Amino acid sequence: MPHTAENTLPAPALDLAELRRRAGPRLAAIGAGAAERERLRQLPHEQVRALAAEQLLCWRIPPQYGGAGASVRDTVRFVIDLAAVDSNVAQALRPSFAFIEGLLARDGDAERQRWFPRFLAGQVFGNAGWEVGGANGAVSARLRRDGEHFRASGSKYYSTGSLYADWVSAVALDDDEQPVSFVVPRDRQGLELLDDFDAMGQRLTASGTTRLNELLVHPGEIRPRLIEEGQRSIVTPFLQLFLGAVEAGIARNALDDAVAFARDHARPIKHSSASRSVDDPYVEFAVGEISARAFAAEAVILRAADSIDAAWAACLDKDAVTHASVDVAQAQFIAVESALKAAELLFDVGGASTTGRQYNLDRHWRNARTLANHNPRHWKAAVVGAYRLKGSEPPTSGLF
Repeated sequence: MPHTAENTLPAPALDLAELRRRAGPRLAAIGAGAAERERLRQLPHEQVRALAAEQLLCWRIPPQYGGAGASVRDTVRFVIDLAAVDSNVAQALRPSFAFIEGLLARDGDAERQRWFPRFLAGQVFGNAGWEVGGANGAVSARLRRDGEHFRASGSKYYSTGSLYADWVSAVALDDDEQPVSFVVPRDRQGLELLDDFDAMGQRLTASGTTRLNELLVHPGEIRPRLIEEGQRSIVTPFLQLFLGAVEAGIARNALDDAVAFARDHARPIKHSSASRSVDDPYVEFAVGEISARAFAAEAVILRAADSIDAAWAACLDKDAVTHASVDVAQAQFIAVESALKAAELLFDVGGASTTGRQYNLDRHWRNARTLANHNPRHWKAAVVGAYRLKGSEPPTSGLF
């Protein structure tokens, strides 16, 4: 896609019902090959592009810019639905949803006029912010002036979704040792994206290394940071809720696979009283518990989404944003626990055959565990506890 054209004409607004209609068949198509793609490590380029082309990243774009103007709850429900068919695709699109949320939270009309048409045209946004080796999000990449422009150098890891993206965001330190954010086209010379992500789960999120090889950065490509250090932003709980929504989707996906395996593949253990696995009381119990875990995960995530919507309704009042941050933290805790347990219980619906590689059922636990390690859930519980006990506000670290 061209990266230079600016569309300043108002587009007809998306209809929320139409987005939901588009989502149904698209999600079904993505889910059909998800387990096999993950097993063979086939990156879902086509699936990501199809979602973007259907404008299914544009839920939150306001109607005056051509979007659907959806609530956080509506958007997060879609993220859960997407993660329930392929959590890799859902997580890979987190930077796109985050970028849109940042535009809503802090940028003026000029930036929205610049970026929203690109999303509506089916373009995708990737992230290359984090580095390996530095503590507490330390940045070592550099941005130096080169005449009228800048040059960026360094190496990033956890570049979520960048291999699927049209635009890539990165952070580097300027000559004053201050972090600077910039966004460049995916095809810019000097931007090298590697498919070397080797985690046990979320293998297809394309979250590997990005190298900045004396990358040219124009002044107009430097942007305000999505989340300023030391400041509480409504974007942070949205980003954290997104992770929880992916966990909730994984729990539902585990439920769907448990039901399908019990119906189509499992057979009762030798001394079972049942002639069919679906009649075995212990299989029924396992599926019932998985269902309860998936139900709980989705319920708490949607409840926390309501808190973010309430903060927006309160014009991002400080106390409302803090309350949303706390609600998201405790929802994340439950969603992670639920997804991990649901993914484990899946193996109780059958015997040794459940571990067969052709079924790839272990992907649910691997994916849930990998996501959970992004932001350890024990910190979430401790921060909520301190808030309840002493009124201590959550940290402004970007994780709350």
